[in-house]
Amino acid sequence: MKSNRPYVQIAPEVLEQARQMDLLTYLQHYEPGNLKRVAGNVYCTREHDSLKISNGKWYWWSRGFGGISALDYLIKVKDYGFVEAVETLTGQTKADWKPISITPITDEPKTLLLPPKNKNCDRVTTYLFGRGIDYSLIRECIADGIIFESADYHNAVFIGKDENGVPKYAACRGTTGDFKRDASGSDKRYSFRILAKEPCESVHLFEAAIDLLSYATYLKCTGKDYHRGNLLSLSGVYQPKKEIKDSRLPIALTTFLKANPQIKTIYLHLDMDRAGRLCTAALKELLKNEYKIVDSPPPVGKDFNDFLLSYLGMERPKSSRERSDAR
Repeated sequence: MKSNRPYVQIAPEVLEQARQMDLLTYLQHYEPGNLKRVAGNVYCTREHDSLKISNGKWYWWSRGFGGISALDYLIKVKDYGFVEAVETLTGQTKADWKPISITPITDEPKTLLLPPKNKNCDRVTTYLFGRGIDYSLIRECIADGIIFESADYHNAVFIGKDENGVPKYAACRGTTGDFKRDASGSDKRYSFRILAKEPCESVHLFEAAIDLLSYATYLKCTGKDYHRGNLLSLSGVYQPKKEIKDSRLPIALTTFLKANPQIKTIYLHLDMDRAGRLCTAALKELLKNEYKIVDSPPPVGKDFNDFLLSYLGMERPKSSRERSDAR
């Protein structure tokens, strides 16, 4: 439905109205026959069963892209022109537009939609071992159910569990290339972590699961027990606001600190790039009045996996355009 109509300037309030509508609401009101419930609050369309909708977002797995709003859906999936998509969602042209009233859909609790598990974790084990991660640590994480291999694309899936041991978060990372995506319904309050076996007054922070595992491996190599500390990843790069005082702490950290009021010391093992140092500076400023903060970046390289590989005398496996939040 791409249009050859000339450029039309749409009023900002019209655009805002169109962008506010999520895909589930749109389908429930305008295409109810095209909506199919998969499980819990997870839906798909009858036209495309691999297009999953959950928690205000949607992703078309067979095509490898997604979005948040119904506007994204109409343009990317239904092939509408931008103006036609806006007019469809508002029900008006810009000349006579008036806000539409749609009864909001009550939010349902998040439902984590995990990819199917492969019958074994051979590819993930080989991938992590190639990144220098200790073999017994890999097997331990697999046995604990916090790492598994997906059956569809053989991705490494890193699980975050809540206080009751229930999976709430899953980061899917390609064992080849630079694929990265959180599973639908992931709750970033419960990121990938390895917690101390006994009560502990400190926590070690990392940007990504691979960094956390690299640090645990390094501790083991130096004769130290990584089970004696709390190791917590932040599920990617934390981006503070321009004015640090206006920034909020990463939700994974605030959730952990609330559940562990005994914590007194926080170790920051963030990257040595610009984003990592900005993040470190922000966290030091925001936490300094309540905790002892120790800035402990990797001694060598950009991140702790770089440092581990250097320490072990290994070369980093070559992959295409790998980003820090995909490590």
